[in-house]
Amino acid sequence: MQKPDDWLASRWRRSVLAVLAGALPVLAFPGPALWWWAYVALVPWILLARTAPGGRRAAYDGWCGGFGFVLAMHHWLLPNLHVFTFVIAALLGALWIPWGWLVRRTLGGAPSRGRVAAALLVLPSGWLLAELVRSWQGLGGPWGMLGASQWQVAPALRLASVGGVWLLSFLVVAVNVAVAVLVAVRRARVPALAGLVATAAATSAAWGWAPRPDTGERVAIAVVQPGIVAGAGSAERRFDREEQLTRGLAGRDLDLIVWGESSVGHDLDDRPDLARRLAALSRETGADVLVNVDARRSGKPGIYKSSVLVGPEGPTGDRYDKMRLVPFGEYVPFRSLLGWATSVGKAAGEDRMRGTGQVVMNAGDGLRIGPMVCFESAFPDMSRRLAADGAGVLLAQSSTSTFQHTWAPEQHASLAALRAAETGRPMVHATLTGVSAVYDANGARTGPRLGTDASASRVYEVPVAHGTTPYVRYGDWTVYAALLTLAAWGAAEGVRTVRLRRGRPVRPGPPARTAHGSPARPGR
Repeated sequence: MQKPDDWLASRWRRSVLAVLAGALPVLAFPGPALWWWAYVALVPWILLARTAPGGRRAAYDGWCGGFGFVLAMHHWLLPNLHVFTFVIAALLGALWIPWGWLVRRTLGGAPSRGRVAAALLVLPSGWLLAELVRSWQGLGGPWGMLGASQWQVAPALRLASVGGVWLLSFLVVAVNVAVAVLVAVRRARVPALAGLVATAAATSAAWGWAPRPDTGERVAIAVVQPGIVAGAGSAERRFDREEQLTRGLAGRDLDLIVWGESSVGHDLDDRPDLARRLAALSRETGADVLVNVDARRSGKPGIYKSSVLVGPEGPTGDRYDKMRLVPFGEYVPFRSLLGWATSVGKAAGEDRMRGTGQVVMNAGDGLRIGPMVCFESAFPDMSRRLAADGAGVLLAQSSTSTFQHTWAPEQHASLAALRAAETGRPMVHATLTGVSAVYDANGARTGPRLGTDASASRVYEVPVAHGTTPYVRYGDWTVYAALLTLAAWGAAEGVRTVRLRRGRPVRPGPPARTAHGSPARPGR
């Protein structure tokens, strides 16, 4: 018989294994970018949860694995948020509690072929449920969605145009489930193989059916990346460097010039001298300049981050105020309760102000652009709305200067490939310090990128695309299908449980006894 101390030690060993298993998928994302690893990375976690002694332990395995997944995906926040990074990982990791329970419910013990077949749909749907809740901006947004690991795989990007990153996550989890069954459940290898074949067939069908973007004319868009500028007076010196790099683009026959996030540190109404310098740059280069102002706005309280278009005569009047702010980086959720985070890390000392709606801008000669600011490029619904509203080119102005020597810049730039493929619109990712990159309407990178060590400007020939992708037209249908799958499975399990209880034989009670305590005889 196992002693309590041994059982406790075993429980903690299991928890550590679950944390490590949950962290494995991070290797599929940039920087390692081992995209193929995503298709087997969940197998250890699945095998662990299916062998749990009970549903409660499996749910705990889900929580521990979720903690490991979130912590590994956001490990680069540790120098800034310190211990609060672990708090966030523990809170968000709880979203995988139902998933861990579902793994044991569908694959635990010696599952029948029917339960394995159900698992191939139910477990990916359960994973999407966790990603859906986590994608709420107040919980950190959709950074690190499993499907985003496939940003450089052309067939996967075609699928993204059909069902968005959600469809990629669903298929990646389905493949992991099938592999786990092949490894651990011999009697159910046939449905597992059938699931893999069905996945391959669906992928091939989507590849052939999904309409390709109709590309025509090209536009010349320049990205200006000043590089690291630190110390006193950094805002002024950064502007000087950006001005110098932009002036060097004169004579290049440009359609648009894009500066990064927080590229201008003063409100242009308060600093008309800066507005005049930007207008002069527009005249010299023959192109409008899209800058990003991070400052208090004249006549309004608070600090805004705003994309502002400047033409030869000055600001054109097109302005977009950032709507979705970075939790703790640009505001502190429930500041009255969590304000202590500012004392243990570099959380925002003052909340930024939010914009109220997305904007499509006219950048001259019929070029319609849809700007987003930094963190917003992680949200597929924002780029989808801009494409539906007529944007021909998507833009993300970003700054990952704080995390310069981590995996964050690479991870952030990779998201633009997904947004481009989902919408069938080219996307420009312009940063202050790298990584800056441009992707065509298929999600393929156009031209060389600007790395984190670059202080330069670069011109990209961007093919403008037309048409509407299925994802733009039908939206997050994969999520709705997953929720319906979970609801149908839950209803079927409920009916099955009721039938089992009704069909269970009634145990005879103890024999009746007489007043003297002896068993009563029949007939008396």
